[in-house]
Amino acid sequence: MKYFRRLPTKEEWSRSRKYARGIRVLKMDTSIDLVVTQDVLLALQLRTGNETLLPRLERFVCKNTTGDFIPSIPLFLSPKTTDIIIKFNTYPSTVMLALTIARFPTLCPHIKHLSLEPLPRNPTMIEAVSDMLLACNRDTLQWFFVDSPLTEDARGILYKLPKLRGLWATMQGPTSLPLVELPDLETICVRWDTGCDWLQGFRGAKIGKLKAIDFRPTSGSAKIADFLEEFQSVVLTTSAQTSLSEFSFCTSQSWTPNYSSLLAFKQMTKLEIEFSCYGGCSSRVGDDIIINLAQAMPELEILQLGNQPCKAVTGVTFKGLIVLALRCPRLSKLRVHLQANKLAEATSRIGPLFPSEPTAVIPQTNCALTDLQVGETPISGPATLAVSLTLLQIFPEIHNIEYLNSRWGSVAEPIKLFKRIGGHIHHASKTHLSPFLR
Repeated sequence: MKYFRRLPTKEEWSRSRKYARGIRVLKMDTSIDLVVTQDVLLALQLRTGNETLLPRLERFVCKNTTGDFIPSIPLFLSPKTTDIIIKFNTYPSTVMLALTIARFPTLCPHIKHLSLEPLPRNPTMIEAVSDMLLACNRDTLQWFFVDSPLTEDARGILYKLPKLRGLWATMQGPTSLPLVELPDLETICVRWDTGCDWLQGFRGAKIGKLKAIDFRPTSGSAKIADFLEEFQSVVLTTSAQTSLSEFSFCTSQSWTPNYSSLLAFKQMTKLEIEFSCYGGCSSRVGDDIIINLAQAMPELEILQLGNQPCKAVTGVTFKGLIVLALRCPRLSKLRVHLQANKLAEATSRIGPLFPSEPTAVIPQTNCALTDLQVGETPISGPATLAVSLTLLQIFPEIHNIEYLNSRWGSVAEPIKLFKRIGGHIHHASKTHLSPFLR
């Protein structure tokens, strides 16, 4: 689509319309791309009447959407549009947005993917979003990522949509759900601000294809203390216990999760649980927890427990990392609290790590880990080289260490150097020595 800072001439308008008729996907960022003025938008509306600007448009994506642009959104939609993805730069005006989204089901009768965020939290918006959902084609809607609570009637429809594959659910205050029957659901993101009574709606639910869950309490008063235990008791009543492979939980609260509640999900590939260490470290992740998770979840590719590690001297030691590397060879990203000086001691140990270990060598693994996040983890200057060598032995593919404590730069740089030397030696052995080895 072509935009003008002034009113277009008849010839410019004709060329622009001809160009627009061929567009199937439109992506825009109104803070960068859109230079059209309100006068031009008004002119476009007058010239098009009830006709859409983009009659063949299938996918409409708009970022940083301003309140001034909201009334113009229907100009770009058509009966062929199936994907509407809009991200606002601030909470938009409730009345204007409510009037606009009310037209979506009529303008686009076959919506598959609907994403709107962030939205105001007020009764008018809740009613508008709910009415819009009730008017949508229930046989085509597959992705509903709308940042708004819903009325009871709308919840009764949403949680029984036959083809729904992705869902963003926002719970405001005490909220109950009907028995969930979403046979095609693969991904769900849940936001809530108080209790988690809504979780009981998933007891015995038909969610046999569920692969990924993302939980985010939105206030410091949201109930999370026993959340993992309640989650386990509910999900084990569904077939999702054998399909769930990604679990994320992010909170700004200090928290000590009961990780044992997740050990039943043995096919897990991604486990992310973020909590705050503000005001004192709340991480209790040590070797025992890491070993239990590694033994229960051999398919892990991403493991992140806690937010960026803090300055507390606590966490996983050499023993936990070795078991993790041996049990989870596909692991590529790791974030846990570490005891760095314990890693350094591993290079000078004289006793066996395990009772059956005949020697004190560090076993080499084939773990795929490339990225390690250590945050502010304490480490002494003399220990940095030993930690580099230990990490390289455990994780031979490691090449990126993210840190906030500058001393970890003395760990990251030797690792990069050793990797470069190893790469040069490998290249030289192939190009220069191979004739002599035949």
